[in-house]
Amino acid sequence: MASIDRLFKILIAEGGSDLHLTEGYPPKIRAHGAVTAIEGEPDLDRETIHELLSGIAHPPSFEAFLESGDLDFAYEMDEDSRFRCNYLKQQFGLGAVFRLIPTDIMTLEQLGIPDVVKKFADIRAGLVLITGPTGSGKSTTLAAIIDYINTNYNRHIITIEEPIEFVHKNKQCIITQREVPTHSATFADGLRASLREDAEIVLVGEMRDLETISLALTSAETGMLVFGTLHTNNAVKTIDRLIDVFPSDQQAQVRTMLSASIRGVVAQLLMKRCDTKGRVAVNEILFSTPAVSAIIREGKTQKLNDVITQGGSLGMQFMDDSIWDKLQRGMVTPQEAYLKAIDKARFKSFLPAEAVALTNAAGA
Repeated sequence: MASIDRLFKILIAEGGSDLHLTEGYPPKIRAHGAVTAIEGEPDLDRETIHELLSGIAHPPSFEAFLESGDLDFAYEMDEDSRFRCNYLKQQFGLGAVFRLIPTDIMTLEQLGIPDVVKKFADIRAGLVLITGPTGSGKSTTLAAIIDYINTNYNRHIITIEEPIEFVHKNKQCIITQREVPTHSATFADGLRASLREDAEIVLVGEMRDLETISLALTSAETGMLVFGTLHTNNAVKTIDRLIDVFPSDQQAQVRTMLSASIRGVVAQLLMKRCDTKGRVAVNEILFSTPAVSAIIREGKTQKLNDVITQGGSLGMQFMDDSIWDKLQRGMVTPQEAYLKAIDKARFKSFLPAEAVALTNAAGA
């Protein structure tokens, strides 16, 4: 047993999602959105943190980390406990963050994701984007979508991840999971190779550069269903981000490609619950329609908000509408709703008087 496993077991026992180690400070865990130090644990000196981190990393990879200052990989403590590991150098020395990856893949129903998201599984080709800030549950939602397809369809699915997080077993589908850089040097290389590997669906763990985004668009145009992630908060920003990655002289062509291949956007945030422990997902959902394609092609993305407003019967919704629903059902506090909302004025009247005074002072 690795010496760090003791801290992982504390994390699991406390119902936490992340373990933070920083040289010179005690170990800390994130549970239900809040970060606190593990009671009774001393500050980590250089020798101790070096021992903890080197104990689970592949030796050549750890040596490379000591040179470069960054390392990503996955660690399996036991059959029920798997972690996404990120090592880093920081101002006080070494550090690391470990994210607990559930071994049981939750369903979309269990996650509280709107049922209309299953419509993306019926699509044969195109681009579907799952977006949100770091720690918003994008990977968990994507895993649930892939598991739904794996349960109900007969397809070949390739995932390209850094690192592999949720491990999928073949059900009705063949699932090939590839890790960057172990199995493929880059996301772009893995995506390019998938075009020759008889894949019908490809999941791109992160679309963060021009080459990867360009290949994703090409793959979607040529008949593959591509799922990708971006760090954006809503549908309009997602479309703008994709296009803005490209040089200005290419953007008209990219808008045309994207207008033809985009099938939808699911933006996600996590909110702290007040009715029970844990967090709840809220989503903005955009489905592609002829109007959406025309808006993207013409570069008038702000009009997408009008499409979402009119698209309720198709299952479209704004993020603020999802937040409103959770507030009305007593699942989140007015303060949490106000904090996460885009249109804060809509939620301001629900804040306690002292909170309103603070927000007014902050805006003054």
